[in-house]
Amino acid sequence: MKELFYSAKYLAEDMASMILFVVVLEFSHNVPLAVGLGMALGVSQIVWHLVRKEKVDAMQWLSVSLVIIGGAATLLTKNPLFVMLKPSVISAAVGVFMLKRGWMNRYLPPVAQEWTPDIGILFGYIWAGLEFFTAGLNIFIAVTFDPLSWGKIMSVFGIASMVGLFLIQFSIMRVIGERRHARQAGSVTPAAA
Repeated sequence: MKELFYSAKYLAEDMASMILFVVVLEFSHNVPLAVGLGMALGVSQIVWHLVRKEKVDAMQWLSVSLVIIGGAATLLTKNPLFVMLKPSVISAAVGVFMLKRGWMNRYLPPVAQEWTPDIGILFGYIWAGLEFFTAGLNIFIAVTFDPLSWGKIMSVFGIASMVGLFLIQFSIMRVIGERRHARQAGSVTPAAA
Protein backbone atom coordinates (compact mmCIF):
# COMPACT_ATOMS: atom_id res chain seq x y z
CA MET A 1 0.00 0.00 0.00
CA LYS A 2 2.93 2.30 0.72
CA GLU A 3 4.12 1.95 -2.89
CA LEU A 4 0.64 2.83 -4.19
CA PHE A 5 0.60 6.08 -2.22
CA TYR A 6 4.17 6.87 -3.27
CA SER A 7 3.25 6.73 -6.95
CA ALA A 8 -0.22 8.25 -6.53
CA LYS A 9 1.26 11.29 -4.81
CA TYR A 10 3.15 12.33 -7.95
CA LEU A 11 0.23 11.59 -10.27
CA ALA A 12 -2.11 13.67 -8.08
CA GLU A 13 0.39 16.53 -8.00
CA ASP A 14 0.70 16.54 -11.79
CA MET A 15 -3.08 16.40 -12.22
CA ALA A 16 -3.91 19.00 -9.55
CA SER A 17 -4.22 21.97 -11.95
CA MET A 18 -6.45 20.00 -14.29
CA ILE A 19 -8.63 18.75 -11.45
CA LEU A 20 -8.99 22.27 -10.04
CA PHE A 21 -9.87 23.62 -13.50
CA VAL A 22 -12.56 20.95 -13.97
CA VAL A 23 -14.09 21.45 -10.52
CA VAL A 24 -14.18 25.25 -10.80
CA LEU A 25 -15.59 25.10 -14.35
CA GLU A 26 -18.26 22.61 -13.31
CA PHE A 27 -19.50 24.67 -10.37
CA SER A 28 -18.96 28.21 -11.65
CA HIS A 29 -19.31 27.82 -15.46
CA ASN A 30 -16.69 30.58 -15.52
CA VAL A 31 -13.88 29.72 -17.94
CA PRO A 32 -11.59 32.66 -17.01
CA LEU A 33 -11.90 31.86 -13.30
CA ALA A 34 -11.20 28.15 -13.86
CA VAL A 35 -8.22 28.89 -16.12
CA GLY A 36 -6.82 31.50 -13.74
CA LEU A 37 -7.05 29.25 -10.71
CA GLY A 38 -5.51 26.34 -12.63
CA MET A 39 -2.62 28.56 -13.72
CA ALA A 40 -2.14 29.88 -10.17
CA LEU A 41 -2.04 26.37 -8.73
CA GLY A 42 0.46 25.17 -11.35
CA VAL A 43 2.80 28.10 -10.69
CA SER A 44 2.44 27.82 -6.91
CA GLN A 45 3.44 24.13 -7.06
CA ILE A 46 6.67 25.02 -8.86
CA VAL A 47 7.38 27.91 -6.46
CA TRP A 48 6.76 25.58 -3.51
CA HIS A 49 9.37 23.11 -4.79
CA LEU A 50 11.88 25.86 -5.52
CA VAL A 51 11.44 27.47 -2.08
CA ARG A 52 12.00 24.07 -0.47
CA LYS A 53 15.08 23.63 -2.71
CA GLU A 54 13.61 20.47 -4.23
CA LYS A 55 14.36 19.33 -7.74
CA VAL A 56 11.64 20.26 -10.22
CA ASP A 57 11.22 17.41 -12.68
CA ALA A 58 11.17 18.12 -16.43
CA MET A 59 7.56 16.87 -16.63
CA GLN A 60 6.55 19.42 -13.99
CA TRP A 61 8.25 22.25 -15.93
CA LEU A 62 6.53 21.12 -19.12
CA SER A 63 3.17 20.91 -17.38
CA VAL A 64 3.33 24.36 -15.81
CA SER A 65 4.66 25.92 -19.02
CA LEU A 66 1.77 24.51 -21.00
CA VAL A 67 -0.71 25.60 -18.34
CA ILE A 68 0.65 29.17 -18.42
CA ILE A 69 0.90 29.44 -22.21
CA GLY A 70 -2.44 27.77 -22.85
CA GLY A 71 -4.14 29.62 -20.01
CA ALA A 72 -2.85 33.00 -21.16
CA ALA A 73 -3.93 32.33 -24.75
CA THR A 74 -7.36 31.25 -23.53
CA LEU A 75 -7.81 34.37 -21.45
CA LEU A 76 -6.66 36.62 -24.31
CA THR A 77 -8.75 35.08 -27.10
CA LYS A 78 -11.90 34.26 -25.09
CA ASN A 79 -12.63 31.76 -27.84
CA PRO A 80 -14.42 28.62 -26.58
CA LEU A 81 -13.11 26.49 -29.44
CA PHE A 82 -9.53 27.49 -28.57
CA VAL A 83 -10.21 26.55 -24.95
CA MET A 84 -11.51 23.18 -26.08
CA LEU A 85 -8.68 22.45 -28.54
CA LYS A 86 -5.87 23.53 -26.20
CA PRO A 87 -5.86 20.19 -24.31
CA SER A 88 -5.10 18.38 -27.58
CA VAL A 89 -1.94 20.44 -28.01
CA ILE A 90 -1.01 19.82 -24.40
CA SER A 91 -1.71 16.07 -24.62
CA ALA A 92 0.32 15.77 -27.83
CA ALA A 93 3.24 17.70 -26.29
CA VAL A 94 3.13 15.58 -23.15
CA GLY A 95 2.92 12.43 -25.31
CA VAL A 96 6.05 13.46 -27.19
CA PHE A 97 7.83 14.08 -23.88
CA MET A 98 6.69 10.66 -22.64
CA LEU A 99 8.43 8.99 -25.57
CA LYS A 100 11.69 9.71 -23.71
CA ARG A 101 12.91 6.40 -22.34
CA GLY A 102 12.81 6.24 -18.54
CA TRP A 103 10.74 9.37 -17.90
CA MET A 104 8.57 7.36 -15.55
CA ASN A 105 11.35 6.66 -13.04
CA ARG A 106 10.21 9.66 -10.96
CA TYR A 107 6.86 7.98 -10.39
CA LEU A 108 8.19 4.56 -9.43
CA PRO A 109 8.86 3.72 -5.81
CA PRO A 110 12.36 2.35 -5.11
CA VAL A 111 11.12 -1.25 -4.92
CA ALA A 112 9.61 -0.96 -8.43
CA GLN A 113 12.81 0.62 -9.74
CA GLU A 114 14.68 -2.39 -8.36
CA TRP A 115 12.42 -5.22 -9.56
CA THR A 116 10.49 -3.94 -12.59
CA PRO A 117 12.37 -1.09 -14.30
CA ASP A 118 11.77 -2.67 -17.72
CA ILE A 119 8.02 -2.77 -17.11
CA GLY A 120 8.18 0.89 -16.05
CA ILE A 121 9.81 1.76 -19.37
CA LEU A 122 7.12 -0.18 -21.26
CA PHE A 123 4.36 1.63 -19.38
CA GLY A 124 6.07 4.93 -20.14
CA TYR A 125 5.33 4.28 -23.81
CA ILE A 126 1.79 3.14 -23.00
CA TRP A 127 1.23 6.44 -21.19
CA ALA A 128 2.48 8.27 -24.28
CA GLY A 129 -0.05 6.33 -26.37
CA LEU A 130 -2.82 7.34 -23.99
CA GLU A 131 -1.81 11.00 -24.38
CA PHE A 132 -1.90 10.77 -28.19
CA PHE A 133 -5.28 9.00 -28.07
CA THR A 134 -6.61 11.67 -25.68
CA ALA A 135 -5.41 14.43 -28.03
CA GLY A 136 -7.33 12.92 -30.93
CA LEU A 137 -10.43 12.20 -28.89
CA ASN A 138 -10.42 15.76 -27.55
CA ILE A 139 -10.39 17.22 -31.07
CA PHE A 140 -13.37 15.06 -32.00
CA ILE A 141 -15.32 16.00 -28.85
CA ALA A 142 -14.41 19.71 -29.19
CA VAL A 143 -15.78 20.03 -32.73
CA THR A 144 -18.82 17.84 -32.01
CA PHE A 145 -20.14 19.12 -28.65
CA ASP A 146 -20.82 22.40 -26.88
CA PRO A 147 -18.25 23.71 -24.34
CA LEU A 148 -20.07 22.49 -21.22
CA SER A 149 -20.63 18.98 -22.61
CA TRP A 150 -17.03 18.90 -23.83
CA GLY A 151 -15.83 19.87 -20.35
CA LYS A 152 -17.80 17.10 -18.67
CA ILE A 153 -16.91 14.39 -21.21
CA MET A 154 -13.20 15.16 -21.36
CA SER A 155 -12.91 15.71 -17.62
CA VAL A 156 -14.43 12.35 -16.84
CA PHE A 157 -12.44 10.60 -19.58
CA GLY A 158 -9.20 12.35 -18.65
CA ILE A 159 -9.36 11.55 -14.97
CA ALA A 160 -10.83 8.05 -15.41
CA SER A 161 -8.29 7.05 -18.08
CA MET A 162 -5.32 8.26 -16.03
CA VAL A 163 -6.51 6.70 -12.79
CA GLY A 164 -7.45 3.50 -14.63
CA LEU A 165 -4.10 3.18 -16.37
CA PHE A 166 -2.31 4.04 -13.12
CA LEU A 167 -4.13 1.23 -11.27
CA ILE A 168 -3.52 -1.25 -14.09
CA GLN A 169 0.16 -0.37 -14.20
CA PHE A 170 0.51 -0.55 -10.43
CA SER A 171 -1.17 -3.96 -10.29
CA ILE A 172 0.85 -5.45 -13.15
CA MET A 173 4.15 -4.12 -11.83
CA ARG A 174 3.38 -5.35 -8.34
CA VAL A 175 2.52 -8.88 -9.52
CA ILE A 176 5.59 -9.09 -11.78
CA GLY A 177 7.82 -7.61 -9.08
CA GLU A 178 6.59 -10.09 -6.48
CA ARG A 179 7.12 -13.02 -8.88
CA ARG A 180 10.63 -11.88 -9.74
CA HIS A 181 11.46 -11.39 -6.09
CA ALA A 182 10.07 -14.83 -5.17
CA ARG A 183 11.93 -16.44 -8.07
CA GLN A 184 15.22 -14.89 -6.96
CA ALA A 185 14.59 -15.75 -3.30
CA GLY A 186 13.82 -19.36 -4.32
CA SER A 187 17.05 -19.64 -6.31
CA VAL A 188 19.22 -18.56 -3.38
CA THR A 189 20.64 -21.61 -1.66
CA PRO A 190 21.28 -21.66 2.12
CA ALA A 191 25.03 -21.94 1.47
CA ALA A 192 24.94 -18.82 -0.73
CA ALA A 193 22.86 -16.90 1.82
